[in-house]
Amino acid sequence: MPASVLSRTSVDLAAVARSIADDPDRWLPIVRYDAQERWYTRLTFTDEYEVWLLSWLPGQRTGVHDHGGSAGVFAVADGSLREIVVENPRDGLLEGLEPTLSTAEYDAGQAREFDRHHVHEIVNAGDRPAVSVHVYAPALSSMHRYRIEDGILRLTSSERAGADW
Repeated sequence: MPASVLSRTSVDLAAVARSIADDPDRWLPIVRYDAQERWYTRLTFTDEYEVWLLSWLPGQRTGVHDHGGSAGVFAVADGSLREIVVENPRDGLLEGLEPTLSTAEYDAGQAREFDRHHVHEIVNAGDRPAVSVHVYAPALSSMHRYRIEDGILRLTSSERAGADW
């Protein structure tokens, strides 16, 4: 999908993510690993998009979440990540949805674009650390977290940028 369809911007979000992920001199000096929680830092913020750098130790995961209406892309810079996707979310009508899940693996050098309705979980299911670059347009303003309980997707929390992270 063209970036403009995903994010309503003329910026090629995948190209931004790949250019940073493919440049270890840019991210290697600043990346950190934290055994207690996933480590992340915002690298860039513009009027059209923002860029985050994340590290993942084996077993670390995001939990099921959306991006509050932002589209985006993640590119794996090092290691590998597994994405579990809630298929066919319906324009914010997720509560009570009986989810269909799909899974894909992404290795260093690969990127995954997603639209503003995307709901997923990312996990480092491997046995070595991973690093990824995430680009969102517009910049994240909120995220919603979900859990699957008794086969039904349930909203568990809503987080606001600047207040909760």
